[in-house]
Amino acid sequence: MSTITKTGATATRLKRSRASLVGGIATGCGVFTLALLLAGNTSVPHLVVALVIAVAVATWVRLADL
Repeated sequence: MSTITKTGATATRLKRSRASLVGGIATGCGVFTLALLLAGNTSVPHLVVALVIAVAVATWVRLADL
């Protein structure tokens, strides 16, 4: 039996605001740019690492801003 059923509360879907989406995208772009600048070159491995870091941070910002 889930906690929601025990308390009698109904399950509701969380609303995510547009500001959360825009903030996540802007943060991801900024992190991608900074990661490339810190790497010093634009070889394929550096691009992949920068992209993975940017996506992870953007996702975290998006989910943390509920």
